[in-house]
Amino acid sequence: MKTRRQFLAQVPLGLLGAAAATRLQAQDTSVPGAAPAFNTSKGAGPNVTADTFAQAEKLVRAPMSAVQREMAASNWGTSMAGLMERRTGPNRVALEADLAPACVWDPRLPGHRVGPAHDHFAPAKPAPVPLPANDADIAYASVAQQGQWIARRQLTSERLTRIYIARIKHFDPKLRCVITLLEGHALAQAKQADREIAAGHYRGPLHGIPWGAKDLLDTAGIRTTYGAEPFRDRVPDADAAVVKRLNEAGAVLLAKLSMGALALNDIWFGGQTMNPWLPQEGSGGSSAGPASATAAGLVAFAIGSETQGSIIDPAMRCGVTGLRPSFGRVPRTGAMTLCWTMDKLGPLTRSVEDTMLVLHAITGPDAGDVYSVPSHLDYDAAASVEGLTVGYFPDWMHEAPATDVDRAALDQLKALGLRAQKVSLPDWPYDSLNLLLFAEAAAAFEELTLSGKVDQLSVQTPDAWPNLFRESRFLSAVDYVQADRLRRKVAQAMAALMGKVDLLLVPSLRDEMLVIGNMTGQPSLTLRTGFVEVSQARSDWAPDLAHPLPRFSPPRRVPYGVTLIGRQFEEGTLAQVGRALELKLDVAKARPPGF
Repeated sequence: MKTRRQFLAQVPLGLLGAAAATRLQAQDTSVPGAAPAFNTSKGAGPNVTADTFAQAEKLVRAPMSAVQREMAASNWGTSMAGLMERRTGPNRVALEADLAPACVWDPRLPGHRVGPAHDHFAPAKPAPVPLPANDADIAYASVAQQGQWIARRQLTSERLTRIYIARIKHFDPKLRCVITLLEGHALAQAKQADREIAAGHYRGPLHGIPWGAKDLLDTAGIRTTYGAEPFRDRVPDADAAVVKRLNEAGAVLLAKLSMGALALNDIWFGGQTMNPWLPQEGSGGSSAGPASATAAGLVAFAIGSETQGSIIDPAMRCGVTGLRPSFGRVPRTGAMTLCWTMDKLGPLTRSVEDTMLVLHAITGPDAGDVYSVPSHLDYDAAASVEGLTVGYFPDWMHEAPATDVDRAALDQLKALGLRAQKVSLPDWPYDSLNLLLFAEAAAAFEELTLSGKVDQLSVQTPDAWPNLFRESRFLSAVDYVQADRLRRKVAQAMAALMGKVDLLLVPSLRDEMLVIGNMTGQPSLTLRTGFVEVSQARSDWAPDLAHPLPRFSPPRRVPYGVTLIGRQFEEGTLAQVGRALELKLDVAKARPPGF
């Protein structure tokens, strides 16, 4: 094995920068007791000048004097070049896609209570309802209701699966929410479920229920494309941990659903996924397909993912219920990595209760995800929410993007017996934490970027991944560490705030909380609480004057949802409050026109 000095001494002369007169000679380490020292090896790497550093200062905002620039330029090759050996030296090391960083983010802060002390799962028991004659009514029924029909043998999994297959074939050309329809696979699983249930082997409320997976969850022998051109023919050998758990629960995998390429927004190699409530606009991303398909009644439920808003955003726009679990509760083994310390997997459904039925099936650590942790799930649908404290940010409730629906939801929680309490957080530069997201994402897709394959993505705008991955190569490692320290400071502030309330109510797309909640690992529940009118299509993409968004006259009526933020690993409390709010408002059952 070559030492750092041996590597630097043996690199081809063509790689050596022009050595300045003041460059130090290699230290003679044959002298007994000589200690290794920085800046004493032979030089390597590209030639740099004082002007190189003058230009770099503009990126990192760390000014140097002329003398300091000359010193840095004269010894850059001896002091820093060895750090590049990992990807450019003769012994360069490939980093596997499933290799996590050595430093593990754990949002469970010492000195703060984290999660319930025991497991308790008591979902609601739906009242007996006759099986509808209309297939659409069956398709739009809740997972809980469908499960009851299946358990009582009023409905077979095969029939339910065929209903959804027919709906996908009819509606998906308009929505572009399905990447791969698994008709044969799903029917085989459905028939197996029916045989098991007929033999008295009922696995639980998800047995026989068709679902869709965001196409970043690996499925053995079935292509998993990440919604991106370079991966469109990728076929993994094993199932993701979440897929395995849903298989064990007896659920029927019906389709791999669309996602914005590499988990950004709503455009993939098949086009843009559209919102069933307003087909002239995208569904939001990056869990575009899971939200669109669930809203249109093409699957009973779906699994999406969130790094920063990718469940909340499309759930709000498409009028479905999205649960972003606490960071570490649901393992990401076998899921595409965008950001090791932020990615989370969670369900999108048409009711609050259904999110908990799915969460119950997929929760728990897995050895393949070093960030997953043991946790308890405490949920009692019959528990009273009276007396709980809901925090809210007064200024946020009266500023965009808040609406009358947000303010009405807070009033309804008060009517349910919750105590409303004003809260605040320090006025810090929360967006600066996005340095962590950009750096991790660029690292996750380093090979794709440096090989030039990222240029195959259909979207090449300044706000798309190709540009952001390239720009992120120039982020400062020092700034990364400082942002990571700020992250802990924000987590401490958030923990102190959550120690005063049971949950928060926030406008779903409030930028600060999208950053804070995902950085600290808080769970969130987004649910439809009303409707608003829009006169222009909405988009996750930066404005493009050459391609203006459609306008509507008269305005279009679309669903709108608020978001509840909970204490870590207390999804049960979120669901209890969310379910009570959902029942009181009675707006969740409305369907998008034409679907």
